[in-house]
Amino acid sequence: MQERIEHTGTLWRWTGGSGGSWHFLTIDGEAGEALSATALMRRMERTIGGFGSLKVTAQIGDTRFRTSLFPSKTVGWMLPVKASVRKAEDLAEGDQVAVVLEV
Repeated sequence: MQERIEHTGTLWRWTGGSGGSWHFLTIDGEAGEALSATALMRRMERTIGGFGSLKVTAQIGDTRFRTSLFPSKTVGWMLPVKASVRKAEDLAEGDQVAVVLEV
């Protein structure tokens, strides 16, 4: 059975040393704690992804997409939001974004 988690956060951009950039939504608070509990169970079941990632289906607005969440070294989880999703939902860095995750 899939777990459904809802969260709202600020879209932010990370720029790498090679000049590339990626946009993320940090999943923290209660939602982040729920994801950490799921990750712990998957580690025990030995079904967790590489780098401790969790595969999810995410929905932002009308756009559904499959991706992986990655644990943050500082707080919560990071959800990558690719350009096609940002364009479809008219999102920019700094916007408040509501997401529904199916884990």
